[in-house]
Amino acid sequence: MKLLIASIVTALFAAGAFAQAPAAPADKAHANKKPVSVKKVPPASKRQAIEEATPTEDYDPTDKLSAAELEIAKRVHTGEIQCELGQKVSVKAMKREGYFFVSRGIYKYVMHPVESRTGALRLEDSKRGALWLQLGNKSMLMNQKEGKRLADECVSPEQADFAKNMKPVNLLEPGK
Repeated sequence: MKLLIASIVTALFAAGAFAQAPAAPADKAHANKKPVSVKKVPPASKRQAIEEATPTEDYDPTDKLSAAELEIAKRVHTGEIQCELGQKVSVKAMKREGYFFVSRGIYKYVMHPVESRTGALRLEDSKRGALWLQLGNKSMLMNQKEGKRLADECVSPEQADFAKNMKPVNLLEPGK
């Protein structure tokens, strides 16, 4: 009985595969027909320019950043920041003071500074649940909704200099 059922299932899968195969043209007139042209995708540089020109600023224009948040914005490292595993995160200041466009691959966020008690610089996109956390020696991009890091060990030139000058602390040595 099992053998019969297995044979029937195998025959159904084979029939389905043949049903999806393209049919051969019936005559020579259709055989020489050119395929439909597909819209060409612009090169990466043009595509990037189009994406950057497309408005993604869906923040509330009535939101006002505090003086402390504007001071935080002045200390944010901008540019292409290299991360682990060959990834890059782009942080660009936007026209509106204190706002930043942060992107990594298909992930694009409009972020603004948020005060933190730890002294770390935080940029948040609360609508998309993203967080850019900038420490003295590294930065990371996190998706709070999914609970995962999108990019880690991101180091700008300023952070690389800071990391070189960091002195290790031995918590077991008394008196220092």
